[in-house]
Amino acid sequence: MSATPRIAITGAGLGGLVCARVLQQHGVPVTVFEQETDPHSRAQGGTLDIHEDTGQAALRAAGLFDQFLALSRPESQEWRLYDRHATLIRHDQAGESDLSRPEIDRGQLRTLLLDSLDPGTVRWGHPVRAVTPLPRGTARLHHHDGTAEDFDLVIGADGAWSRVRPALSDAQPSYAGVTMVEAHFDDVDLRHPGIAHLVDRGTMSAKAGRRSLVMQRNSNGHVRAYITFRGPQDWHAGLDLADTEAVRARLLAQYQGWHESLLAILRDNEGGFINRPMFVLPVPHSWQRVPGITLLGDAAHLMPPVGVGANLALLDGAELAQAVIGHPTIDEAVDAYESVMLPRGIDNAKTAQQMLSTLMPDTDTDDAAFPDTLWPASNLPDSRPAHAG
Repeated sequence: MSATPRIAITGAGLGGLVCARVLQQHGVPVTVFEQETDPHSRAQGGTLDIHEDTGQAALRAAGLFDQFLALSRPESQEWRLYDRHATLIRHDQAGESDLSRPEIDRGQLRTLLLDSLDPGTVRWGHPVRAVTPLPRGTARLHHHDGTAEDFDLVIGADGAWSRVRPALSDAQPSYAGVTMVEAHFDDVDLRHPGIAHLVDRGTMSAKAGRRSLVMQRNSNGHVRAYITFRGPQDWHAGLDLADTEAVRARLLAQYQGWHESLLAILRDNEGGFINRPMFVLPVPHSWQRVPGITLLGDAAHLMPPVGVGANLALLDGAELAQAVIGHPTIDEAVDAYESVMLPRGIDNAKTAQQMLSTLMPDTDTDDAAFPDTLWPASNLPDSRPAHAG
């Protein structure tokens, strides 16, 4: 470019951070605005399977693939499927040299990306209120403290409830009809041997009709469980979600008749339950180009968590940065990026919705069959608030 562009990224999630990393590698300055007060202000969520053709490609572009590989867990590609009677229906194992989808804790990957950035790149404790387009193709970023800054490009990487998206689209996330309730287990091999047996080294799913139980092994003996069911968003009506025993009783009633070893997922978790209703953007979701503003990741294509969301966010971020580097103007760069990202996001969102319908049908049967092409969902909800990057 003839002049150094002023670039802002809202949200220090995976997609925004990999975009910043690739830009800085090529000498393009960038500022990331994040509402969290510091990198350790909250837990960053569970495990992710990073795909060879998307997430791994992005990490290669960022020059971080070897560091990622050193942190990842290829053995956690293992997956077990049970019915509600705890009968093993399917067991998938990756070969010793298979690196197609190794797992990594989201927090570890985020730390890897943060540590790769120049000091001061992320402005912690700086939530964004809105973005407005300006003449001559620039954009104004409005902070919550009433101040504003102008940029040549504002990239909305701020998740489901993006504050940047309204500058491009009127679309709002809607409830997908499915809720996940998260539970946790620590030191499972010693304290919860039954849970350790079910999940083994990777992921387990137990499914019957509109209900399922999913567990994923994270690093350091930690397991996250997701109690997943189709039903109204207010399934907890009349219930105090902070009352762990009351929530437990309500969930156990929903899973009445399931095998005792599976019900231990509901009975023996450590700490409380976290309610995570699933939201999605309409499909297709696209917009008319607005100079100086674009989106990536969930801000652009929020879809059911069936294993592709984080990978697409990483790929979006790397490709957007490469487009900025490889084109003479910001306008041409964003045109090139959106011409690929938007149709890809629509295709993946359609597939994700179809997979959700298969996984969580409207009928309540014991059918535990999964499509042969379906790998277990590893991009399940994390500990981020809904508006985070």
